[in-house]
Order: sequence, then C-alpha cells, then structure tokens
Amino acid sequence: MNIHSSLAAALMLACCMSTAGAATQALPDAANAATSTTGMAGVLRAQVLLDRAHFSPGEIDGLLGSNHRRAVLGYQRARGLDETATLDARTWASLNADAPAVIVAYVLTAEDVGQPMTTLPKDMMAKSKLKSLGFESILEALGERFHASPGLLKKLNPGADFAKAGTRIFVPNIANAPAMPKATKLVIDKSDSTLAVFDAAGKQVAQFPVSSGSEHDPLPIGQWAINGVATNPTFHYNPDLFWDADPAHSKATLAPGPNNPVGTRWIDLSKPHYGLHGTPTPASIGKTQSHGCVRLTNWDVERLASAVDTSVAVLMQE
Repeated sequence: MNIHSSLAAALMLACCMSTAGAATQALPDAANAATSTTGMAGVLRAQVLLDRAHFSPGEIDGLLGSNHRRAVLGYQRARGLDETATLDARTWASLNADAPAVIVAYVLTAEDVGQPMTTLPKDMMAKSKLKSLGFESILEALGERFHASPGLLKKLNPGADFAKAGTRIFVPNIANAPAMPKATKLVIDKSDSTLAVFDAAGKQVAQFPVSSGSEHDPLPIGQWAINGVATNPTFHYNPDLFWDADPAHSKATLAPGPNNPVGTRWIDLSKPHYGLHGTPTPASIGKTQSHGCVRLTNWDVERLASAVDTSVAVLMQE
C-alpha cells in the first residue's frame, strides 16, 4: 500500500483546521513533547520513531512489551549503542535526532469511511466463498494504515466518530518515512522472533518482529533463496498441509485482501510451500506460532517486499 501522497495531503488539511479540545489532545501533545520514556507518551514516541527507522515494534500501541524490547535492541545493535534493550539516554538521543512530530492530525475522507467492510466467518470453507477478504471495521483499516493498534487509536481520539467523513483524528506519523534500503541478506532468528535486514556492506538496516514455526511445523533451518514476490495474493488452501485442519475440509482458493491468511504480500522461498508473508492478525506477531512460514504484519511485509529480489539470501537460524 503506497499511501504517502494521499496521507500527506490529508495531514496538511488537518493541520489547517481548528485544534481539538485539550482532553482530546492530551496524549498526542504529551507524545510530541516527551523528553524521556516515562509513561505511555514516552513509549509511544519511541515506537513511532523506531517504526520510521525500520526497526518495527509491530503494532504501535504505546505499551512496553516483547516486540518493543526487540525493536529497541535491534536498533541499538545496528547503531553501535549499548545493547540494553531499554531506552537509555544514548538510545533516546539517537532516536530523537532531527525527529518530526510523532503524532499528527488526519482528516477522515469519504473514501476512508465508505470502503466496504467484510464480515468474516471463522471456517476456512466459508471464507473461500467470499469474493474479497477485506477489513471488518474502519478501526481495523486505520490501524493497518497507521501501523497502530485499534486500542491506541481510541486512546488518541476519545469520543471520535470514526465512521464520519471530516472527523479530525490523531494518528502515528508514519508517512514519508525514509525508504527501505536495498537488502542483500535476511536473517530470521527463531529464538528471538525477529527478521533482520542487511545491506551490501553487511550493515543491519532494518528489523521486524515475526512469528516463525511451531512444534508441529518447525521453521526450516538453513539458507534459502527468494523465488519472487506476490502482491495481494490469493491463498491456495490445502488441508493436507495443515495438521490442525478440519477433516471435512477440501482444497480451496481464498480471495485476496488484508484478511487473507497470508495477508497482502507473499515472498516465495525456494523451500516448497514456505514463504515470508503478512497476516490478518497483526497483534499476534512475535507472540504466537505459525504453520512453519514466517509471518509479519502486513505493513512490515510490504516494506520488506519493496527491498528484496531474487538475489537476496534468506538465512533461518535457531
């Protein structure tokens, strides 16, 4: 999803509108003014800046957690800082060098609120009958667009009418972040649930939280090649490949969409049936297991897909 140009226009419009009430702006103002990591405002500020630097905390939620820790540690390692996995003074100063506002205003458009929503059944066979696997709610759609948890959007905008065009809301400032550098190697670390991206000089330039493998479907340890990238892929469901599939299920093809089982991108690997892909459940990334593939949030796999090609090596390690 290339949303930068449309976001920039909407954010500019929002900045020209009258300011919201003090209660509504409390958390946005606190995050923009934060000078330390104390409280949600400081953590939120750090997560937005980590996301903009391509050291993803997964869903931006303003909460301390495993994905937040991994993002901080990866950023420190890449920048040559003390690897404390905490936002110490040097890390905070590095993140905040020439930093933009981390929370900005955005005006909901008719396109935002008018997009069709999908009621998704849980059963795979029932899902295969749908023509699209789109978003279930406007909050889910906005969460994906701004890399944020729906819960954070509610906290940033108490009482906001998300279903009304013209509503001015506050969102994480992820628009116009620096482009992803070209990757030459990816390293998936099973023990830490991360995917690290390295450039031609061997420097780590990005990191994303992942879910990778399980006891039933272990991560295929070793080095693999990338066969290609599919955008908004269909999902070819074969119950024979899933140990927990319903015995009554048969092969089926599921339509594209952000709630497709493999999300919005499929990076195909030389290991048959394995790939790097998105997910319909971004809050689960780094916290649950997978069926052997490597799952990322949709926005992270889209960034990753923009930086890889068939020359990139993919190393999977314990």
